[in-house]
Amino acid sequence: MSQQGEKPAAHEDDWWRALYDKTAQDTGPSGAPDSLDARFDSVSDAVGPEPDPVEGPVEGDHPASVVPLPDPRLPEAGPAPQPPGLPRPVAVGRAPWEAPAGPSRPQTFAVRPPPPPVPPAVPPPERPTVGHVGDRPPTYEAEPAALPESGADALDDLVPDTVLDGARYGTYTLRAASVRGDSARFRGEPRRDALLTARFGDGDSGLVLVAVAGGVRGDGQDRPAAADACRWIGGAVARSHARLSDDIRAGRRGDLKSGLHRLTDRTYGRLRARAAELGLEPSASTPGLRCLLLPADPECRTRVFFGIGPGGVLRLRDGAWEDLDPAVRPATGPAADEQGPEGDRLTMDLQITTPPSARAGSAPPPAERFHFRASVARPGDTLLLCGNGLAEPMRGEPALAGELARRWSSGGPPGLPAYLADIQLRTKGYADDRTGAAVWEA
Repeated sequence: MSQQGEKPAAHEDDWWRALYDKTAQDTGPSGAPDSLDARFDSVSDAVGPEPDPVEGPVEGDHPASVVPLPDPRLPEAGPAPQPPGLPRPVAVGRAPWEAPAGPSRPQTFAVRPPPPPVPPAVPPPERPTVGHVGDRPPTYEAEPAALPESGADALDDLVPDTVLDGARYGTYTLRAASVRGDSARFRGEPRRDALLTARFGDGDSGLVLVAVAGGVRGDGQDRPAAADACRWIGGAVARSHARLSDDIRAGRRGDLKSGLHRLTDRTYGRLRARAAELGLEPSASTPGLRCLLLPADPECRTRVFFGIGPGGVLRLRDGAWEDLDPAVRPATGPAADEQGPEGDRLTMDLQITTPPSARAGSAPPPAERFHFRASVARPGDTLLLCGNGLAEPMRGEPALAGELARRWSSGGPPGLPAYLADIQLRTKGYADDRTGAAVWEA
């Protein structure tokens, strides 16, 4: 019975018994010789004798070609074997990786792509340099040589060689700088010019003050009076900045002139009193003070200038400079100490008690004229407020004024380093401190 439960048939059992009968005798090896010739004869007998060829086609049969069988006793013809270890022959004119049977083609070899071109070296940007106008440079060097002498009790009074500042409000850009003169740098004297830039208030009611004070060389003071002038006028404007800002935006020119005149006169009263305490002549120790008020409101283009003493304010418009500072005319007559040409009061009695002058019987100093001007700026204008050390070469050396006009007429306001180089543009014969503030109108 099989694994599936079926019962095998009788003839299947007989076949199984005949194949695996243990009592059957083993056939054993054959007695015929076992050789290649014997096997060939056995195959030939089985195949039979070769038939005779039939002459002519037989009707009903297709023509056939008789292919003779190869003699198994002869080795099959083929390519001669190659000894091991030798490379396969390659046809002439073919690349090693091309098949020998393929058509002849030009040999090709892998070529590395050329390296990418090296970009040209970018030269470093040019640094602003201090140039000069005229046929030859001034006698002094363009860079500082000696520092001012100081002591343990005078460290708070040290003044840096250079001051640089800038800002942007509304439609204008401000650049300001004060630089020690070539003569003071060579002799190791301190910078006597002073510069103040300050903003009072915020928003559209904010007010920017720029004050420039020109010191007097050799005044004998350990602390330059110009710094006091800037600080005191700055405090006075700060306390009144709200009213001043309203007057500028409302265009109240008369109120502005009288108010700023009072503030300036108070500052100069304190300077004269301090000079008297030190036993100095007020006229020899009173610096020139020039100020500029700039509203932060972008809708207001009014620029207000005021001050006393030497200095200047110039405007660059359409490539040409205009001197907005009227020439100082000496006052004459009995009322010279009280009124100016336009009837404006120049001095005020501030009830300040001053000691007598160091020189007995010396006449009181002549009254300084108060300068005031309010103008409306145009797009493209450049307003320059400068101390006397810059105002003199701007008025006396046409080459300097022309060079600054060329640099500032186009291209917008310069950066701080470039502006500093412009302010230091040297001119032979002018070696005092250079202080100036420029306003570019957009």
